[in-house]
Amino acid sequence: MSDNHLDYLKKRYTGAAESIIHDEHFASVADRVIDPSGKRVAPYAGFPTLLDAPARNIDWNAPDFSDLDVALIGMPMDLAISNRNGCRFGPRALRSIERIGPYNHVLKVAPTFDLNVADVGDVNFRSRYDLPGCHDDIEKAVAAIVAQGVLPLSVGGDHSISLPILRALGAKYGPVAMIHIDAHCDTGGPFEGNRFHHGGPFRHAVLEGKLDPRHTIQIGIRGSAEMLWEFSYDSGMTVIHAEEFAAMGIDAAIAKAKTLVGDMPVYLSFDVDSLDPAFAPGTGTPEVGGLTTREAQALLRGLTGLNLIGGDVVEVAPQYDATTNTAHAGAQMLFEILSLMAVAKAK
Repeated sequence: MSDNHLDYLKKRYTGAAESIIHDEHFASVADRVIDPSGKRVAPYAGFPTLLDAPARNIDWNAPDFSDLDVALIGMPMDLAISNRNGCRFGPRALRSIERIGPYNHVLKVAPTFDLNVADVGDVNFRSRYDLPGCHDDIEKAVAAIVAQGVLPLSVGGDHSISLPILRALGAKYGPVAMIHIDAHCDTGGPFEGNRFHHGGPFRHAVLEGKLDPRHTIQIGIRGSAEMLWEFSYDSGMTVIHAEEFAAMGIDAAIAKAKTLVGDMPVYLSFDVDSLDPAFAPGTGTPEVGGLTTREAQALLRGLTGLNLIGGDVVEVAPQYDATTNTAHAGAQMLFEILSLMAVAKAK
């Protein structure tokens, strides 16, 4: 290093200039994240919320979301699980994760600062034993959110929560498109005599006229339950298996998804079991051979420019998550989806 370059660096980054951030974009982010004294809120301090967003107490008899762009909402319910239960603890697990964000260096947004966003708590379920009742409660809560022009971003809970969410969204927008990242298609029929379970929400959403199968793409599919997913193919959904995803590459999968959904209202559903158990063991139905966290991030970050009307992250079961890796990954994917919403608002 030359003496001139060292002198330049010393003048720019020492003495009175030591705390200055010169890059205009970085400085604008720091101005919102760091207070004038130079202090930042410690990530391990205070009241835990989803993505450290402000907490909002909601009177569900007269809910008010009028000043929000996005409502982060927990859905701690796993009555529809088929294997290892416990994802009812998923929202609490994600709230306990620190140091997610606030800045997304790829999408160049700080979503909890760029958006009016709040953690509005959990759906107030009428009974922990009543699956149809819980679905009704979810539909009512999401309908109240979308009626006020706010985007719902939900944390499950098992994947059956997507059905009542899609019912609420479909009632407003008509049949919607979907990008679904998962190990399983979740379009199965009755399971041991029960029609409503976490392996079949998207079959019902299509048959109820809320989800358009020809504008639905399912990415990361694998495992031993392929014989249950006939409905995906017959209805016209596009299925990209994990093996195909590895062969075609992330950019091609992104391009295919964008072409398929076009400018339709699109819902984004992320099941944490889409990740390989090496990265996310804390889930009810783990399947070897899945996505890496880096692949999942790249996939989500590539989905800018969509007409995104809502999303979810589901199936985090923390009791099988000794290192908290799964909850950490789930919270990161929630952050990536929120970042997409921030990018959309900026445009």
